Amino acid sequence: MGYGGIVSARPDENAGWVAYDFAVLRVLQHPHLGSAVPVGVVVHARTAGFLRLAVLTDADELARRMPDVDSLLLARYLRACAAICAGDAEAGPVAMAPPSERFHWITAPRSDVIQCGPVHEGLSEDPERALDELYAQYVRG
Repeated sequence: MGYGGIVSARPDENAGWVAYDFAVLRVLQHPHLGSAVPVGVVVHARTAGFLRLAVLTDADELARRMPDVDSLLLARYLRACAAICAGDAEAGPVAMAPPSERFHWITAPRSDVIQCGPVHEGLSEDPERALDELYAQYVRG
């Protein structure tokens, strides 16, 4: 498994392991009720120079999961989050910040419909694979 593994005290056995932080991106369709629907996962492995957001942007799937939300608008906002995470210059000034700052911007607490859950830690030999596994676990269910 790509995360939550046991790390040996012997350095030669830990070669290739990368520490990362991750958070689940979620949508609160009724913020006053506090119920959230997971729509993405962001993974940041600073030492590997890795920052990616796997996010659900299909408007039909968003509408199926959250019928009370404007799914086209939500998909647009989620694509903007992905562009910021990817460092796309067209996403605005925050997208030009270093990866660590973009991760902290994405995961910063906010009172909005799109929010991140708490930041967790993990270990993996491949952060991309860890992202796929986390997305499958938290978003695809």
